[in-house]
Amino acid sequence: MHLSLSTAILLLATAGANAFLDGAQRDPTPRSWDEAYHMAHDLVNQMSLEQKINITTGAGWEKTLCLGNTGATTNPDFPSLCLQDSPLGVRWADNVTAGVAGITAASSFDKKLIRERGIYMGKEFRGKGIHMQLGPSVDIMRSPYSGRLWEGAGEDPYLSAVYGVETVLGIQSQNVVATAKHYIGNNQELNRNTESSNIGDRALHEIWTWPYARMVDAGVGAVMCGYNVVNGSHDCENDYILNTVLKGEMGFRGLVMSDWGATHSTVESANGGLDMTMPGDVVMGEGGSYFGKNLTDAVHNGKVTEERVTDMAVRIVASYYKLGQEKGFPKTTVNSFHRDRAPYVNVQGHHARIVREIGAASIVLLRNENKSLPLSTHDHKKIAVIGSDAGPVPGGINSCQDRACHNGTIAIGWGSGTVDFPYLITPKDGIERRVNGAAKVVHTYNDWDTDAAAKMARDADVALVFAGSNSGEEYIIVDGNNDRKNLTLWHNGDNLIKAVADANQNTIVVIHSVGPVLMPWIDHPNIKAVVWAGLPGQESGRSLADVLFGDVNPSGRLPYTIARNKEDYNIKLDPSEDIDYNEKLLVGYKWFDQQNIEPLFEFGYGLSYTKFNYSKVKLQTNGKDSDVILKAKVSVMNTGDVDGAEIVQAYISFPDSAGEPPKLLRGFEKLKLKKGASDDVFFDFDKVDLSIWDDESHQWTVPSGKYTIHVGASSRDIRASASFTL
Repeated sequence: MHLSLSTAILLLATAGANAFLDGAQRDPTPRSWDEAYHMAHDLVNQMSLEQKINITTGAGWEKTLCLGNTGATTNPDFPSLCLQDSPLGVRWADNVTAGVAGITAASSFDKKLIRERGIYMGKEFRGKGIHMQLGPSVDIMRSPYSGRLWEGAGEDPYLSAVYGVETVLGIQSQNVVATAKHYIGNNQELNRNTESSNIGDRALHEIWTWPYARMVDAGVGAVMCGYNVVNGSHDCENDYILNTVLKGEMGFRGLVMSDWGATHSTVESANGGLDMTMPGDVVMGEGGSYFGKNLTDAVHNGKVTEERVTDMAVRIVASYYKLGQEKGFPKTTVNSFHRDRAPYVNVQGHHARIVREIGAASIVLLRNENKSLPLSTHDHKKIAVIGSDAGPVPGGINSCQDRACHNGTIAIGWGSGTVDFPYLITPKDGIERRVNGAAKVVHTYNDWDTDAAAKMARDADVALVFAGSNSGEEYIIVDGNNDRKNLTLWHNGDNLIKAVADANQNTIVVIHSVGPVLMPWIDHPNIKAVVWAGLPGQESGRSLADVLFGDVNPSGRLPYTIARNKEDYNIKLDPSEDIDYNEKLLVGYKWFDQQNIEPLFEFGYGLSYTKFNYSKVKLQTNGKDSDVILKAKVSVMNTGDVDGAEIVQAYISFPDSAGEPPKLLRGFEKLKLKKGASDDVFFDFDKVDLSIWDDESHQWTVPSGKYTIHVGASSRDIRASASFTL
């Protein structure tokens, strides 16, 4: 049975988060914040001012074992804490797992698998002796041009919140502190250190901070403030977003750390809510610190109170105690800046199995005419695999800085949100392994010789043409991109697809991409299927083959809108130093709905190899003051001829007086059904689900009036609706 997100968070954070623990060394009872604070006060009260400041101050860039380390103390004793990227695994380390990107995990719409992904990452960070994982990222996709959109969970705050909560609970079940980032408004890489994201209060609450509030409810131990400015004040010294909203309204009790180099002051940052500066330098690699001696002097000069410094230290120590890190936590064995000196510690376990499973579960089937998929070695004796995106990375899988490769299959984006591959199963390798000699696989990785590609395709029973689009973080530029300079496919992809489709009447397009792309070839009559494979990590080829050959029935859904025309998107990159978020609440599919723009593929869209029928929605209302205001029930039947899974989505239309977009995602469940079987799906909606932020009263309120619940297979494929009045 479904619980509302906020209710489920409370139950999981207090009782169920340790259900997945597998080591006897872990404490089976999660520690409460109250208990952690009591222990932290006992320790911090024994510290001098200098000791307290020492644990708030990073030890400096390239001077530590980890990407960031805090100072340690003796008498009383507190260790140096190890902080390490990334949101998808252990960066700058060997013998770790390179899993799916955040945007791909979100495409699964599968809470269980997202949790399992968080668990295995927590195991790997703990196994390397890392106290804090710098993830998950929940930067909402304001624009499809954003270079780091692939690190987050898409364009919707509810989906981002579910992804964030499940990831946090998974990571922290392994005694590792999760770090929610980048708080907030880090929505493009262009001018990211100087631009001001000017966000109205209602949008700030309902869109941009919404996932953080849910992760705070789930007990997240750390939040990272971003590089950018919000409403004229740097994120990491912004009193309103840090003190008023995060620590005040949300009740966040963990620590706020800066992104690396995102601290810009001493007094303003400390008083504005920053608890830890990372990596510690004023300018990375050049020494000094805004904290350290400068913060000590600020206290002595009366510009920062010692009570505030005590609060900073207590928050850091409390997060350490809340996650039980004082009991048998492994020694730090990463050596980020001298990896050849790191001891051999293999933490991969059987995690590749999870990567393969979630990779397949995240694949979105966009088109499948005449049941062209799944493939069969009985019917397809010769398979053409065409395009560099199906093949190996020239020079080696880890040959490019932080995965900023220009060619080969795209399995993750680039930047600090990456890891090194232990191996990478390419699509071509995965297909060859799956057919195991029962069919002939021919291939070309040349994207530019379209005549040769067409010749190869013409002689095959089925032609699989691969293309992709990549992007990444600001400090690396690849072919003019960090943010995406356009939404077209790389390496002549559009022309390659058209050439193959012209030559073969059974063409399958497979795309690996960081985000939406334009599809000028989409109406070609010979393109029978389009497979959106996302960023699947090291098991890329096996996950893809599992779906292509029907071993896994696809159930992934788009976490963003794919428009038919680039002009249909309302947000482009903005070179201004002042970026006004004039779209207010109309982010992603809400803009398309409000403007009656027909997308090419809508948010939440995805096909299956089977069919599902929905019953009418049944509602039960309990009144505004109830813990659960509304209960909804719908029955779903698998009417096709194969087993499958449906992502049942619930959207709410608010009363007209509320001034909300046409509908908002407020629930989803993955329902696995055998062919011919049916089952009920339940949705519970509480005050969080049905509230809006009131700018006049500065509080959440449940509007009065008529609401409509829409249940369906996507944001546009609504199968049943029902209304009620509060």
